[in-house]
Order: sequence, then C-alpha cells, then structure tokens
Amino acid sequence: MYLTGRGVQQDYTAAAIWFRKAAEQGYSLAQSNLGTLYRDGRGVPENDAEAVVWFRAAADQGNPVALFLLGGQYATGQGVARDYAAALLWFQKAAEQGHPAARFYLGVMYDKGDGVPQDYVRAYMWLSLSAAQGNQEAVKILELAERKMTPAQIAEAQKLARDWKPATQPPPP
Repeated sequence: MYLTGRGVQQDYTAAAIWFRKAAEQGYSLAQSNLGTLYRDGRGVPENDAEAVVWFRAAADQGNPVALFLLGGQYATGQGVARDYAAALLWFQKAAEQGHPAARFYLGVMYDKGDGVPQDYVRAYMWLSLSAAQGNQEAVKILELAERKMTPAQIAEAQKLARDWKPATQPPPP
C-alpha cells in the first residue's frame, strides 16, 4: 500500500521497509518489489547489484516478473556484467510462464541477433506470442519482421507459435 499510495500516503521508504521484512522471509513478490526499488532508487539508495540479489532470490523461486527483471539486468549490464546468454536464459524462463514482455524481448533478441544467432522465424514466433497477449509494441515489430521473411518462413513461424507449449508449468499463485 505504501508503494502505490492506496489507503495511505505513498512512501517508498516505508514500502522498502515492509518489502524487506517479507523478502527476508522468502516471499518472492516482496523480493522482486524490493529489487525494483533498489534498481530505481526509490526509498533506498539506487544499487543495481542489490537489485540483482533480490531479483535472483525471487527468480530462484520461479517468480515470472523477477525472471524477466533479472534478464533485463543481464541484457543491459546493470548490477552484473552484460551477458546475453544469461539474459536469454532468464527471459526464456519468464516467457515459459507467459510473461508478455519477456516474449517480446526474446523476439527482439532473435530479430537483431543480440547474443543469439539471428533467426527471423524464432523472432516472429516470440513476437506473435507477445502480441497475442496484447503487447502493441510486439505487433509493430512483428509487422517489420514480416518484411524480412519469405512466405515459407512466416508460415513456419506461425505454426511454431500455434503449437508452442510451455516447457514448464507456472507455479501456483
């Protein structure tokens, strides 16, 4: 409530205090939120390395938001050395759980060849999955990707997207 100001005056410092209490007890949502506060410097000093610690704690429990955020830290080299292979791994895990932004970033990585071999078919598949979840940015990039592909590649990517099944089941809420 302190984070959003619902029912109380918004106070990032108080939010950080309460998130830390829950995070230290292993609550993954609090760990992810505390990591975000450290990343953004809200209520605590900005500290990307500390953000990574909390994102990893939540990611290790399968929290899809934390998996995505940890991938972002590796993709940008914030708090850790830039490592596209690690970013790919964390984005993939988040995408497996249905995280639309993770699917979008996977699509972009494959489209540009950032840390992976450039693969328009795989890019299109991930962008399609993200677009199907309402990600409008994915829709735009998907249209640009189609211009680089043959009809056969588009058909293959559409089939992959249709047939895609997560490798793992999301954790219970």
